[in-house]
Amino acid sequence: MSKQGAKNWYIVDGYLPYAGKVEGEPFEGHEAVMILNCQDEAAEVSMDIYYEDRDPDEGIPILVPAKRVKCLRMDRPQDIGGIRLDRQLQYSLRFRSNIEVVIQYGRMDIAQPNLAYIGMMGYAEA
Repeated sequence: MSKQGAKNWYIVDGYLPYAGKVEGEPFEGHEAVMILNCQDEAAEVSMDIYYEDRDPDEGIPILVPAKRVKCLRMDRPQDIGGIRLDRQLQYSLRFRSNIEVVIQYGRMDIAQPNLAYIGMMGYAEA
């Protein structure tokens, strides 16, 4: 079978944007991490959150069923092991999986009238 992702992923530009909503639109400021598991077995992923001014939150378990995608909203503690991230403060993420997965990150920033959506792949290592 060909390679289908990587086991170690890093996202270094975490920064929860302003929380407001755009009037009359469904847009809400947020960040999300998408984990794609193309394998025939569930992926057991461990997430670590690193901060500038305190010790990391480590070993947050995430289960991604076989041949499924898991979306984590970084502004929803229930998605990330009960951790409440402060808005407009820098953080970084490390993911370690028992099998190969693909991880992408996105941010909807509504702090200015033109809006901005940033989508990027994390840095990966085998």
